[in-house]
Amino acid sequence: MKNALSIDLEDWFCVKNLAQAIKRDDWDKCDLRVRANTTRILDLLDRHNVRATFFILGWVADRAPDLIRDVEARGHEIGVHGYNHLLLTEITPEEFDEDLGKALEAIARTGIKSRPIGFRAPSFSMVNATKGWALPILEKHGFQYDSSVFPVGFHPDYGIADAPLSPYKITDKLYEFPMSVLEMFGRRFPFCGGGYFRLFPYTYTRYCMRKVNEQGRAVVFYLHPWEVDPDQPRIKNLSRSQKFRHYRNLDQTERRLSRLVNDFQFTTVREVLQI
Repeated sequence: MKNALSIDLEDWFCVKNLAQAIKRDDWDKCDLRVRANTTRILDLLDRHNVRATFFILGWVADRAPDLIRDVEARGHEIGVHGYNHLLLTEITPEEFDEDLGKALEAIARTGIKSRPIGFRAPSFSMVNATKGWALPILEKHGFQYDSSVFPVGFHPDYGIADAPLSPYKITDKLYEFPMSVLEMFGRRFPFCGGGYFRLFPYTYTRYCMRKVNEQGRAVVFYLHPWEVDPDQPRIKNLSRSQKFRHYRNLDQTERRLSRLVNDFQFTTVREVLQI
């Protein structure tokens, strides 16, 4: 079974976990490491002959247009991750509309040949409180699918507990490819990337993926370029929990990703959805 591999293309200082320590106005003062880290991932995917979907942050596209062109030139799908990494739960519909349009313009300015049809909300903030107004805005901008819903109920920042587990039509015009979880014993277990991939043993990810595939469902896996960068700057004024979530096992991610794409078949989100 072919699974979907996705990269949320943002830099280390863009994440919500560091938002209290690094303000958005200070991003340009930070060490831009996304180009080198993304290239490491691109080279790894080339070695394994794997294509993926890259959800591009517009802010990065404006500062590294050559990188976005390289992603497309190597055969990967271009998606959208917003412009300023704004969580839908923290903005108005008007602000989302503006941010999304700005992201599409930034990506178009890079000179890529394709037009993005897929979107992923920063920090999976497509939740019950936001989807009612956010999905029509995606339709307005011509998107054909969203991959932002996390079908879990335990996380304080994201999740729709009763969301379907397989891809489905979330509106008449939009597909939803929800983040993958394994359902066992009446509970849902997340495993499909990011911190779950770094914090738990690789055997946990492999077990869950095999079980989900055996149940007839394709997995959508996600990762960020900064997660293969153990040499990134260390921010001191973080809580112990924040440090653990952001820096834990950064030195193992690239090796684990190489194992993952060797153990399972992957392609773009668009190809799995066949749209």
